[in-house]
Amino acid sequence: MRMAILDIWTVFWRDWLVLRRRLAKFIFSRMVAPLLYLVAFGWGLGRSIQVESGTYLDFLVPGILALNSMNISFNSITPVHAERVYHKSLEEYLIAPIWPHAFVIGKVLAAVLRGLISSSIILALAWAFGTQLMLTPLFLLVLVLNCIIFAEIGFIAAMKVSTYEEMSQVNTYILLPMSFLCGTFFKTTALPEALRIIIELLPLTHTSYLLRELGAGGTASAVSVAVLLIYAALCFWLCRRAFSRLTC
Repeated sequence: MRMAILDIWTVFWRDWLVLRRRLAKFIFSRMVAPLLYLVAFGWGLGRSIQVESGTYLDFLVPGILALNSMNISFNSITPVHAERVYHKSLEEYLIAPIWPHAFVIGKVLAAVLRGLISSSIILALAWAFGTQLMLTPLFLLVLVLNCIIFAEIGFIAAMKVSTYEEMSQVNTYILLPMSFLCGTFFKTTALPEALRIIIELLPLTHTSYLLRELGAGGTASAVSVAVLLIYAALCFWLCRRAFSRLTC
């Protein structure tokens, strides 16, 4: 067990060293999109939108956190695709004397770290805009789970997709629709029934609902938490399976 933890830490530490050198650029680049969302939707459009409780800005921020952590965690894994297909450097990990699953866990944890840093930037900006949002351990756990799920989905895509163009199509056909439809900017009850049923099966929908409810001081839905845990476990199994096939 100790050796496995050291192997995971080695993979994670390599990614942290890369991020640390670019940390300032990473932070400033992650401020742009959330700031535009907050100004355009929170201050601009939000003034004309009424919600059941609080302001639209309070409603919006949890959705922005959900979709931003999804995008950052997913895109943080995409270099693995380049390492596998173009740079051919993934073989270094395949022949290294480390626990095979350490590469998967280390890469996912590094993506989660990026997602959490980006999320903390959004929270700081949201509070500067006057958002009333409660942070609890369960709120942070849901955010971490969301990062884990989409980092794992990114890893699966990196193992399966053959070209850079196909990798970008994953963003277009999977992440982009979820960004706008999974309860991020409006409640899914506004959608047609058939589409709503499909959307409410997706992990980002449950993340948006949980963050919104917990941020307002409410209680978490046990069903939504269970859905996220199932997604995280299933995606991790698929990650392990996809990476193990490279070592065969």
